[in-house]
Amino acid sequence: MSTKKKQNRRQFLKTSAATSLGVFAAPLVVPDSALGLSGTTAPSNRIVMGAIGTGGQGTHNLRVFLNFPDVQMVAVCDVDTKHKDRARNIVQKKYDNKDCSAMHDFRELVAKKGIDAVSICTPDHWHALTSIAAANAGKDIYCEKPLANSVGEGRAICNAIEKNKQILQTGSHERSNPKCRYACELVRNGRIGKLKTIRINLPFTDRHHKQMLAMKKNPPNMPVPEGFDYDFWLGHTPKVPYTEKRCHFWWRFILSYGGGEMTDRGAHVIDIGQLGAGMDDTGPVEFEATGSRNAHLMYNTFTDYSFINRYANGMQMIGANKGPRGLKFEGTDGWIFVHIHGGKLEASQPSLLKEKIADNETHLGRSPGHQRNFIDCVKSRKAPFAKSEIGQRTATICHLNNIAMLTGRTLKWDPVKEEIIGDAQASKLLTPTMRMPWRL
Repeated sequence: MSTKKKQNRRQFLKTSAATSLGVFAAPLVVPDSALGLSGTTAPSNRIVMGAIGTGGQGTHNLRVFLNFPDVQMVAVCDVDTKHKDRARNIVQKKYDNKDCSAMHDFRELVAKKGIDAVSICTPDHWHALTSIAAANAGKDIYCEKPLANSVGEGRAICNAIEKNKQILQTGSHERSNPKCRYACELVRNGRIGKLKTIRINLPFTDRHHKQMLAMKKNPPNMPVPEGFDYDFWLGHTPKVPYTEKRCHFWWRFILSYGGGEMTDRGAHVIDIGQLGAGMDDTGPVEFEATGSRNAHLMYNTFTDYSFINRYANGMQMIGANKGPRGLKFEGTDGWIFVHIHGGKLEASQPSLLKEKIADNETHLGRSPGHQRNFIDCVKSRKAPFAKSEIGQRTATICHLNNIAMLTGRTLKWDPVKEEIIGDAQASKLLTPTMRMPWRL
């Protein structure tokens, strides 16, 4: 919360108290909660939030924020009435009152005065437009990973954050896992020698993966359910008939809305690779990737893939759809494997995982949790663990691997200009053409 907002709220309380005493000439009884006593947080120190997108992960994030005593959730937004009403009921039950606005248009929520920050958990194709609108409205943002559904949209988010001086935390929550951060400290402080290769494991073996692979034909068109604004859900993407498993959850396997497993778990696993390599402000310069998919079905993302990403310093990130899910840092003197999710660690020598990081070595810091890190940074105005530029670099790797598979060509990449070198056809895939009236 800005210092100005805190001062305004404190001044309001002081003015209200003085007015009451002057008019009624009687002692004013102020509840402990208004002053931050009895273990409560004073209103002037609370972060007032709204939630945009309240499906499965959105509801999870909502509950996490609701459990912070210095957060006050006052509004929820979803184009599905069932999701919206469920989220409002959760908020009302938490606070034992009816003070929670509910709406289906995110623009109405970000325009509300008094809201300091928003949690955005929409399908990936909505991350950019909602985040940019929130930043332009002066709101800080917790936005789920990947940062956006394309390189161009992600850059537009970063520009809006920089222009408006807002805080954004990308929801790559493994980055706040202390085990992951410790593994990255070991790598960056030379415990496995010089880092040569990062091996990325992205298995495609979960139950929902098998369900998707079992599809032999597109599901039939269906009537749009009552209370679901399907056209708004489609947003800037092409108009297509409704069918149930196009939308909630399953959208991630349709390129118009997500990038498949490459941007789903890839945004977690590759993100830790970037952190351990010390490459948060840059990325590979060459992308070679092959994969298979069924381009004629609704679920048209890649299900079988392998890739080699080369950095300017000679290091390589090599990935494939094999398990266990996680990444292996390989150096000249050993290796460390990080399991995603959970952060379980393995190493070439067990003693590696007992190493102490000295005071004069690189420390990456810790936090009580990814959402908590965001709230703390909203207050301090310091950069969170997964600021927008970090989210952009990680998502860019995922997107460029997909583009390399779509074109069947090795891509040369300029990480400074964020441009594909010498391939006009591939460059067109960096940013989608948006259906009117939506635009970046």
